[in-house]
Amino acid sequence: MYDVNTTDVRRFFAHVWQLRQQPDRLDALQRRALRIIEAHPEYHHYLEHVEQYLDYNWTPEGGESNPFLHMSLHLSIQEQAGIDQPFGVADIHRRLCAKYNDDWVAAEHDMMEALAETLWLAQRYRQGLDANAYITRLRRLVDLGEEDEARLNPHEVADWAEKQQQE
Repeated sequence: MYDVNTTDVRRFFAHVWQLRQQPDRLDALQRRALRIIEAHPEYHHYLEHVEQYLDYNWTPEGGESNPFLHMSLHLSIQEQAGIDQPFGVADIHRRLCAKYNDDWVAAEHDMMEALAETLWLAQRYRQGLDANAYITRLRRLVDLGEEDEARLNPHEVADWAEKQQQE
């Protein structure tokens, strides 16, 4: 799901929900999305009436949370765990699932808090994502604490490469 806007994301989830009776027509990403949707029946109304919510803005000030953002964060966490990026996230996901007796939804909700905070801080300070702060937040969920060595943040790779060429 690269280069998509909020309308595309909302239509993606609604389309998956429409195809729920035909699971053989779903690709791997859509099957993961359907599993997330099924775990969140409180969002089914939005999916069934997606046209009414294409431009709707959920606001924390109004005590609302965006169901499409929520489901997208689940997908992001599952993708991270699936490829173990940042390194260690797959182990943290497994540990949290075990902590919650294989309740992947509860585990991912904990992880989602860490991801949302990391994204919010990057936006607020107009910086790249801080992989060190993110993985530290995740590690604290399973009592691991900080890592011994800092990671190279994605937005720092170009600077690092340039420095390596100069040496």
